[in-house]
Amino acid sequence: MQKQLREKIIQVCNEKIAKKGSNVGLSFYAFFANKNDNPELLMQAAEWWIKTHQLDHFEKAIKIKQLIETEK
Repeated sequence: MQKQLREKIIQVCNEKIAKKGSNVGLSFYAFFANKNDNPELLMQAAEWWIKTHQLDHFEKAIKIKQLIETEK
């Protein structure tokens, strides 16, 4: 996974957790704008989320952040 995407995921998770608490859930779409302006990066996130980790559609932001941080 590209460094740019890792940083974006951590940033979004931190923002969601700060706003809504440690129990907040999100999907991989939360890391992108509402338009498909970077399909390659979107596919990287989708593959990491669905294929690599077999995560549910919505997962806890804290879990996603921990997964990203441990894979560095």
